[in-house]
Amino acid sequence: MRADRLVATLLLMQARGRVTAAELSAELEVSVATARRDLEALSAAGIPVYPQPGRGGGWSLVGGARTDLSGLSATETQALFLLVGPAAAVSDEAKAALRKLVRALPQTFRADAEAAASATMIDPTRWGERDRHRPEMVDLLQKAVVRRRRVRLTYTNNARERSERTVDPWGLVDKDDIWYLIAGTDRGQRTFRVDRIVAAEQTDAVAQRPDDFTLAAAWEQIVGEMEQRRSRTWATVLIDVRFVPILRDHFGRHCHTDGETGGRARVRIAAPTALDIARNLAGWGTAVDVLEPESVRSELGRIGWELAGRYRAGG
Repeated sequence: MRADRLVATLLLMQARGRVTAAELSAELEVSVATARRDLEALSAAGIPVYPQPGRGGGWSLVGGARTDLSGLSATETQALFLLVGPAAAVSDEAKAALRKLVRALPQTFRADAEAAASATMIDPTRWGERDRHRPEMVDLLQKAVVRRRRVRLTYTNNARERSERTVDPWGLVDKDDIWYLIAGTDRGQRTFRVDRIVAAEQTDAVAQRPDDFTLAAAWEQIVGEMEQRRSRTWATVLIDVRFVPILRDHFGRHCHTDGETGGRARVRIAAPTALDIARNLAGWGTAVDVLEPESVRSELGRIGWELAGRYRAGG
């Protein structure tokens, strides 16, 4: 797990003063390219790790810190925990690494470091196919979560209606490369899609957060409610086995193979409505057979009829 390697890399640099990517590769049993990427990730995150070119060069931790990590500033400590913290949501090893790292920090840095580690989490289960990217807005919101400062948002909802509100940012979640902000509002806990936040401004007001709030537990509840909405309609289809991975990309966790016969797979898929399923399947033409329910078959027939009427030869 990468979080373990990042912590181990820092500790090796503190113990030796300077290391090369090849030395890290041998110590951590990873490729030289992986070791180099880890060093570059630490440097890019704002941790004072710098390469020294030339003969006898390598990578060193500026400040001459040792295992107490006293050479890191408060800002650099937060940068480290923002980098490795999300891995703790999916790995017990990463959690252990973070606990060890917290104990190695100066006492005055520990609260902010723990806040940074819990500010963000990654949910690795896919809901569909997405292009990977990290919005710039995430960095601004992440800082507000760590500093516990209220944020003034300009937000656009599903109906493209724009509103302004001030919220208490509690945490950020990366779900299938769509970022969500979980925040407190005057109406209780709310979830905002970061890509619908038009503008955000951190205020000087202190954000309030329930003492028993944990990002992982809050997200688990949100996912449960969203899954119920996303899986209200189920359909059974037949499709060539070789196309099942493509179908799974479209429907994510709401796609389950239920046996294979003669090179064809019986697959269960789900979406909020019959029309949502039909729209996803219409482009497959006769490559997919919908066995049930009749509502999805009817929607496909209606879509086909409309397309035939619009694009009929000579029409």
